Amino acid sequence: MKEMKINEDIKEKYSVTTFDSAEYLDNDELIALYLSETLKEGTDQDFIEALNTVARAKGMNELAKKAGIGRESLYQTLNSQKPRFESIRKILDALNIELIPTVKSLEKSVRYTNK
Repeated sequence: MKEMKINEDIKEKYSVTTFDSAEYLDNDELIALYLSETLKEGTDQDFIEALNTVARAKGMNELAKKAGIGRESLYQTLNSQKPRFESIRKILDALNIELIPTVKSLEKSVRYTNK
């Protein structure tokens, strides 16, 4: 609790605002790049969190309608540790994003096999 008070004091003193990447995801190309990099470099949970950020950028209600799922189901999917792949596909389809499997570069493959 005390740490929270310190943070609030700092916020007030220095006019600090919270950074929300959803505010900057304002076009489809940027969203695709954001999701691609997160999928390539992050963990499964990082990708789900990135997808949640994109959903907030697009608007949860609108995305739920486009995906053909209820708003509550969308929230549950994006806050789940292990969401169903079918749900993720529906969300990606609604975002007009497709997952395309590609062969990893040789450099990346060698790096993983040498660990």
